[in-house]
Amino acid sequence: MTRLLSSYVSDVARYAKRSSREVPVGSIVIGGGEPVVIQSMLTSDTMDTEACVREALELADAGCQLVRITAPTVKDAANLRAIREALSRRSCSVPLVADIHFKPEAAMEAAQWVDKIRINPGNYADRKKFLIRSYTEEEYASAVEQLEAAFLPLVKLCMERGIAMRIGTNHGSLSDRILNRYGDTPLGMVESALEYARICRKTGFHRIVFSMKASNPRIMISAYRRLVATLQELGPDWNYPVHLGVTEAGDGEDGRVKSAVGIGALLADGIGDTIRVSLTEDSVREIPVAHALRSLLAPFAEAPHPKEKIEAPFDPFTFERRASMPWERNPKVGGAEPVRVAVLEEHFATLEESFRNTETVPELGYPVDGVVEVDPEDSETLAALLCGPPRLVTVRDGCPYPPLFAFRMLAARIPVHHPILLKDTFLPGEQTDPLRSLLNSALQLGGLLCDGIGDAILLRAERDPKKALQLSYNILQATGNRSFKADFVACPSCGRTLFDLQETTARIRAATGHLKGVKIAVMGCIVNGPGEMADADFGYVGGAPGKVNLYVGKKAVRFNLPQEQAVDSLMTLIRDEGKWVPPPET
Repeated sequence: MTRLLSSYVSDVARYAKRSSREVPVGSIVIGGGEPVVIQSMLTSDTMDTEACVREALELADAGCQLVRITAPTVKDAANLRAIREALSRRSCSVPLVADIHFKPEAAMEAAQWVDKIRINPGNYADRKKFLIRSYTEEEYASAVEQLEAAFLPLVKLCMERGIAMRIGTNHGSLSDRILNRYGDTPLGMVESALEYARICRKTGFHRIVFSMKASNPRIMISAYRRLVATLQELGPDWNYPVHLGVTEAGDGEDGRVKSAVGIGALLADGIGDTIRVSLTEDSVREIPVAHALRSLLAPFAEAPHPKEKIEAPFDPFTFERRASMPWERNPKVGGAEPVRVAVLEEHFATLEESFRNTETVPELGYPVDGVVEVDPEDSETLAALLCGPPRLVTVRDGCPYPPLFAFRMLAARIPVHHPILLKDTFLPGEQTDPLRSLLNSALQLGGLLCDGIGDAILLRAERDPKKALQLSYNILQATGNRSFKADFVACPSCGRTLFDLQETTARIRAATGHLKGVKIAVMGCIVNGPGEMADADFGYVGGAPGKVNLYVGKKAVRFNLPQEQAVDSLMTLIRDEGKWVPPPET
């Protein structure tokens, strides 16, 4: 079932915005030559008209250009009319998007009142019960025919009303049918969306936007690259816009780092026409992060063009760490060693003492004796690396290219056995806005690590050495390279949420954050719960108002626990599964 694909971009070391068709959504346009559109989602109950209006106005005032609202039932969908009319009375024309899961009848109602419908291919007509079975070709075709019969009425209504549709695949909610044929893979995510797109195209409906969201930035990046490459191969009229998002990114620095790695790396490659940063925080707090991410595009677009095109020194569709050999120092760098954390030499001793007996110790002081600093376009210096034992190589300061591009150039032009030290900036000491600095470091270093490039990282944009060290480890954790604490998959709140996500996530993090290597999912409802928790060790999922279900992996093991008891019950479950260790003494 695999398809051989050409590259997702023409040159991985040169910025070029992907060409996409225009899709009007109310008063705005997604795609074409328009700037990246920033959107968010309401956390208020859809039946609480006044709360929804108030939150939508706050978002619009903060710079949000598109507002999404969940419509889990027909009743909720019908209330979108009241929300739309109330916003109009207050002279707010921000386009509204209805978020639909499970209920085609809710979609049909919502489509009468909004500017765009988001459907999830995994649960609009198919169902997800984690059933394992084989489909004959006839059974599979019959299931697709049933899907078409359920979906066509919505497509026709969208055409009649002139509204748009996002076909939004989630890694955590692929249907059993797709899972059994393609597996829980980026390929399955793409094929799931294409089934719905083909139905749209049959009717001549082209106001389509795609998304391929996942909580794991590596999977998300791979899925979007595969989507774009597949659309290119299908033909020039498949140039639909793309919505970017890391779903269930979490909160605080962790949520911002994950979002910058996934969204930022794709934007830097010219992919993405609209973005949503999904934080487990008040929705208005997502908007400054999205604006800052969008602003990071300028250095890529304005960078000089490299002298020569390079071939991608990584597989864009399947993660594989670059096969370097160890640089024999203490500690070793490269080969099968973990990605090391370097700090400026003048801070090394102090940080080593401050973080002694912790998981976040500095491992290299920079400058490192014996490191080779090169211009990635200096053929003479590069030629000197063609022979000899492994050396730790990095890009020389002052390089005119963004680090993401410069280190791709370096990886393509030096023998693979040399390990690489990544830098987040080639202009040390440059003053930048703290949020932009954090996001840029995560984009540059995290994007390269998700390419499989990098054996050590040096973060210099953050002036505070302790914060820089912590951020370095957070980037390594977000990209799946190091684990020094519990990993949390926490969804942003919305009208489907059955408990206070922010307060609950904070309580769970405080109780379990020290559990190195344990992954815990905190999900407000069942929509993406079991699926997004597929690679989590434990899950805490809203099952009913005031009630919580606990999972081990994707299997529910405790049901309808009172919310006030559920965090303690989760800790007990972790102990019962042998994953508990006492928190370190402070």
